[in-house]
Amino acid sequence: MEQNGKNPGVFTETRKHWPVMTFYERFEQVVAIILSFAIAVVVIVALWELVSHIVSLLLAGTLDPLEHSGFQNIFGMIMTLLIAMEFKHSIIRVIHRHESIIQVKTVLLIAMLALARKFIIIDSATIDADKLAALAAVLLALGVAYWLVREGKSH
Repeated sequence: MEQNGKNPGVFTETRKHWPVMTFYERFEQVVAIILSFAIAVVVIVALWELVSHIVSLLLAGTLDPLEHSGFQNIFGMIMTLLIAMEFKHSIIRVIHRHESIIQVKTVLLIAMLALARKFIIIDSATIDADKLAALAAVLLALGVAYWLVREGKSH
């Protein structure tokens, strides 16, 4: 952190550490910066599409907030954006040298967020009970894995 309380820019932080980085660390930084920008572009385009979709539905009078399928569709799109933003945030931590690689805990949290999205958009009338149970089991396993990683780090 700088003295004024603001985070330094991506390039400032990278330039500061560049002379002491190994070849692989430099490679990792370049890849992380490119991925970060690519994800930012995808998020911006997806956000634009989401807002355009909602506005067109509102103008056409076809968006009924009480209609379950429309609600699921919109919240599915929102959750997809949140997942992409969380993924980008984890890459930014690499760029700012807070972490050298993507942490297991972050991957587990993103996976749980993706499963939460799946549960939101799922059509309960058409999904088989065994598929729903399998998704629940995966979510439980991810939760246990996250707990184990978190507990292991505190010891």
